[in-house]
Amino acid sequence: MKQLSSFLLLALLHLCNKTSGQSSPSGASDVTSVLKKSGKFTTFIGLLKSTQMDEPINSQLQKSTGQGFTIFAPTDTAFSDLKTGTLNSFTDEQKIKLSQFHIIPTYLAVSQFQTVSNPVRTEAGNDAVGFPLNVVSNGTQVNITTGLVNTTVDSTVYSDGQLAVYEIPDVLLSQGILGTGAPAPAPLPPKAKKASPATSLAPSKSTTASVDSSGAVDLNRYASIVASIGAAVLAALSL
Repeated sequence: MKQLSSFLLLALLHLCNKTSGQSSPSGASDVTSVLKKSGKFTTFIGLLKSTQMDEPINSQLQKSTGQGFTIFAPTDTAFSDLKTGTLNSFTDEQKIKLSQFHIIPTYLAVSQFQTVSNPVRTEAGNDAVGFPLNVVSNGTQVNITTGLVNTTVDSTVYSDGQLAVYEIPDVLLSQGILGTGAPAPAPLPPKAKKASPATSLAPSKSTTASVDSSGAVDLNRYASIVASIGAAVLAALSL
């Protein structure tokens, strides 16, 4: 009986180990699980799920090959700081682009942000005009700019060599996401025109005045000469 009990126990342990080995590994195989553990990315998780961007990430992470992923995850507070109704006003296509713009199809450790080439390519594409993501690090702080948003990396949520998730306090927006509704950059103030020297464009008033006065003097002198000659002629005739 004891031998039978021992055999059954070993068989049960073997079955449990085999079953656990076939189950999907936890952690990096499920990006939503990583985000849920933090408890402050509910809106971003919903965005990933509604656009089905979580599925290809999880599928790729389960494979032994691939370059991994880097995800900038906006907090729930970041989404609440957007103008009221912004996310709800987006079309399905805009939501997909918004999700993709937060995902880099390469694993990047914090130290690699110091040497990464900008603009960084995201899942939204490599359009440097519509989706410009520039990441710069000075060794102690990581700054992110998109042309419309300037933000920083607050903390590392998860990193295992295949998946890196970084917390950011702002939602990354770009011209490519907002389309024609994007606020245009404020135009630069027109440059003040340099005042041209008066003498280079038109004669000065003093020059005009001198010409006019000299002309008046010449006419007066001519009139007086004519008058003197006329008087002399009249005097001669009277004799």
